[in-house]
Amino acid sequence: MPKSTVLAVSSATALALTLAGCTSLADIPGPSAPISQTEAQQGAQLHPQLLAEFGGAMTGPQAQYVEQVGQRIAVQSGLGNAESAFTVSLLNSPVNNAFAIPGGYVYTTRQLVALMNNEAELAGVLGHEVAHVAARHSQRRQANAQRNTLLGVGGAILSGILLGNSGIGQQLGQAALQGSQLLTLSFSRSQEIEADQLGIRYLSQAGYDPRAMSTVLASLAAQNQLDAQLQGRGGASLPEWASTHPDPASRVRGALTTAQGLPGTTTNRDTFLSRINGLRYGDDPAQGVIEGREFLHPELRLAFAAPQGFTMINSTRAVGIQGQAGQAQFTFAPYSGNLDTYVQNVFRALGGQQQQLAPQNLQRTTVNGIPAVVGTARVNSGNQQVDVVVFAYEFARDRAYHFTAITPAGRAAVFNPMFQSFRRITAQEAAQVVPRRLEVVQVRAGDTVQSLSRRMAYDNAQETRFRVLNGLASTDQLQAGQRVKIVVRGT
Repeated sequence: MPKSTVLAVSSATALALTLAGCTSLADIPGPSAPISQTEAQQGAQLHPQLLAEFGGAMTGPQAQYVEQVGQRIAVQSGLGNAESAFTVSLLNSPVNNAFAIPGGYVYTTRQLVALMNNEAELAGVLGHEVAHVAARHSQRRQANAQRNTLLGVGGAILSGILLGNSGIGQQLGQAALQGSQLLTLSFSRSQEIEADQLGIRYLSQAGYDPRAMSTVLASLAAQNQLDAQLQGRGGASLPEWASTHPDPASRVRGALTTAQGLPGTTTNRDTFLSRINGLRYGDDPAQGVIEGREFLHPELRLAFAAPQGFTMINSTRAVGIQGQAGQAQFTFAPYSGNLDTYVQNVFRALGGQQQQLAPQNLQRTTVNGIPAVVGTARVNSGNQQVDVVVFAYEFARDRAYHFTAITPAGRAAVFNPMFQSFRRITAQEAAQVVPRRLEVVQVRAGDTVQSLSRRMAYDNAQETRFRVLNGLASTDQLQAGQRVKIVVRGT
């Protein structure tokens, strides 16, 4: 979360790749109609907004490499006859995500690229997203009267994290947690199957190993399971309202079946590993970092801790806190020097144009020496009531921050430990926040999974993290000369 922007975040597993089942390639439509002028205009309008919401486009050799691979695979769709017809961006985001929008705009985050193990997997992910655009899935979903859209008529169809199915709950969910990282691409199961098939076809046509789609999905499934373990969720599934896509583990088999018998053998593993070496991994300190249950922002010089059992995900514009008992967001808004007015304005924004929302009471307090005001309201959300809490802090004369929390009625106290944990951090503590990056190393004689795992820049689950990062099963061992990825500290 940087200094001057506001946005919620996505689930770490919110990749817009949803594979399910398998159909015959003979059932898939042929080459798509080229990009229309209307689609090109829509994409050009949406593009800068998406870049802003996902941390901006990265530059340099790594971004150029992703661009080249993305353009090469996108040409296979028939949307454009030249690679220059497509704009491919590597996003500075720590979440696993990839998507494409009409007009030939294709995106993947650096975190998702870091999870891949060869160029064919990169091409497969980008090809799947292009396939959604080539098949005009967004337009078809809009025609079916889906409520939520990304950024207007030309955007991809989205489904948000909402409390309740109608009324104030939906409005609050959209207002408090809106943004394209909590609103992930949502297509029907049949559309996902079609995009899977098309993406695999693109791989084969470009000479890549079509099985790469299944291997990257297997890595995603393993990452889902690891995230669940690290976050204490017990299983790989997120709460139903916090995940708009099924577990990729269920999609691997269909992708493998589709790839059988198709030509293509290229993976370019060594080239891929060389080109992504040094890629930033995890949070960017300029946006704040998550260490365990604590969020620290070295530039803003603040920190807080999520409640026990809640997950926390940082984005370019805010921090999202999610759990079975509720959801919250940490962010800020313009501050005129009056905390009461600040809280009232946040409530007003939550209600939007259709709902007059105001705190039923305001209470002044102090948290770790920082002046604060808390506002609460109980409102109807469909067939249930929910509690809305805005907890705001005056960090400086011209700067305030706040939590917005939404829980079932009577459950708001679950966030009290988080509200009370908000604090300033010292310059020394801020200086200790060092980013992580990928380092590609060659396995030497005597190296093992266990010995290399100990070099991972984490204090827990080192071996599991290493295996997931490198697509290694629990019984796989290393061979001398093999190249693998580790995560280290350093710029």
